[in-house]
Amino acid sequence: MTTTARRPRTARRAALAVLATATALGATALTAPAAGAAEPKGMGQSAPKFELKDGTLEWGVKESFRKYVASPIAGGKIETADGARQAGGNGAFTFGEGTGTYDVATHAVSTTFKGSVRFTGHGGELDLKFSDLKLKADDGKHGSITADVTTGGKSQDDVAIASLDLSAVKPGRGADGAMTFAKIPVKLTAAGAQAFAYKGRPMYQEGTELDTATLSVKAAPASSGSGSQDQGTQTDTGKGKDAGTQTDTGKSEDKGADKSTQTDAGKGTQTDAGKDAGKGQDPKPQPGGDKAAASGQILDGNLDWGVKETFRKYITGPIAGGKAELSAGAVKSGDGYRFTKAGGDYDAAKATVNATFAGALRFTGHGGELDLTFSNFKVKAAGTTGTLSADVTTKSGVSKDLPLADLKLPADALKAKDGVVTLSGVQAALTAQGEKAFTYNNKPMYPAGTALDPVTLAVAVDKNAKLPANGATSGGTTGTGATGGTTGGSGSVTGGTGSGTGTLANTGASTPTGALLGGAGALLLAGGAATYVARRRTGRMAA
Repeated sequence: MTTTARRPRTARRAALAVLATATALGATALTAPAAGAAEPKGMGQSAPKFELKDGTLEWGVKESFRKYVASPIAGGKIETADGARQAGGNGAFTFGEGTGTYDVATHAVSTTFKGSVRFTGHGGELDLKFSDLKLKADDGKHGSITADVTTGGKSQDDVAIASLDLSAVKPGRGADGAMTFAKIPVKLTAAGAQAFAYKGRPMYQEGTELDTATLSVKAAPASSGSGSQDQGTQTDTGKGKDAGTQTDTGKSEDKGADKSTQTDAGKGTQTDAGKDAGKGQDPKPQPGGDKAAASGQILDGNLDWGVKETFRKYITGPIAGGKAELSAGAVKSGDGYRFTKAGGDYDAAKATVNATFAGALRFTGHGGELDLTFSNFKVKAAGTTGTLSADVTTKSGVSKDLPLADLKLPADALKAKDGVVTLSGVQAALTAQGEKAFTYNNKPMYPAGTALDPVTLAVAVDKNAKLPANGATSGGTTGTGATGGTTGGSGSVTGGTGSGTGTLANTGASTPTGALLGGAGALLLAGGAATYVARRRTGRMAA
């Protein structure tokens, strides 16, 4: 009698613990199977795998790859089939009708989605298809996206193309009860890098950051029959209630990614330079490097600019198979390039700079079909705006002093300090005229307004001034993958911000549970777990 009386209380405690956890959206772990339960061992021995239904996976694979396929260089197209669809404006993909299971004891989740996406380009030389996508997470912290991969007519099943880091992902719940895990960080695996190959050479390195993924799932209602909890859970599959809600997520992520890459690069250092520069100005130049210099000639200086990181990687990648060459005094500077021997004039009172720089940069690719040279760079700036221009040589001819980029400067950035005017990480956007420079097969590769690599320069306006020993590199975004150099390489095609390390974040967590089905597992499965516990309680009482 004593044992029989204790079991209902134990079951009630387990049910209450699950339901209590379910009320906490901010919870980051679902203890196995419920915090405070007196019988975790008993629950673990027979804990079920709850069925999941109506799942959607929104994933754009890689934004820069989508843009490349649709560009005039690849001249390709993207096709979705079997229920998958793509958001407008070459956006992310949504794979629906997801079904799967969640293991209460181990917190493992496995979901399979319907739909396929196919990328083709270069007259069929590039042909890549992903189908039968699956999202798996073994411990709630790390997971993977697998897919059947078809390249060049040859297929390979269940290739783990991407790894997931779910340790910091917090779940949300939709109005219809679906649990959503938004913006899951995704990185390319070694097997995935082999999938992205062109002419036998990988376009991206292992560890390259891919588009973030968003998972949405529902728990299928438990059936009333004893021992048949998993039956009948597929009847609602394919309704696609949530599929349309995911399309905007990918757009905002892509836009945000592009904006953050460019805006963060130039802040802070420019503002500090401006604050210090305006103190104690003297209209007369003073020997010995006074705090502020007067109007006069620019005596020396450097311009650091990487043009556009993704363009560099494209040129040196396997598709263009090209190289970047420097001459006339230009040198490598970090991931970008440095143009030297500045001249021109500076007006402190009007806060204007008119600087010229020596050096030339030539990009070639596609067996010489792409040939682009920049030389005689100029920066004209006044107040908070400026323009970067250059002489541009293409196969169509030469354009002198062509405006390439509009510059956005912080306030007081053009004040000299110790005889040097410094601009660090200035935002640069492609001009309408510059759009014509980046053409291939007579079609622009980038539209006007596209963010280019930030611009950094330092010019001496006093004969005793000393230029910074090491100019800030202008390698563009935070990506540290393969970069363009003076010789061809295996750089990634239009690579983004991937670190190239392939290392997952170390969460330091000591418990076997994580964020994927932590708070979300409780929210999602509270009803099913309560039904399960009640069922066990009923069975014990009947016994």
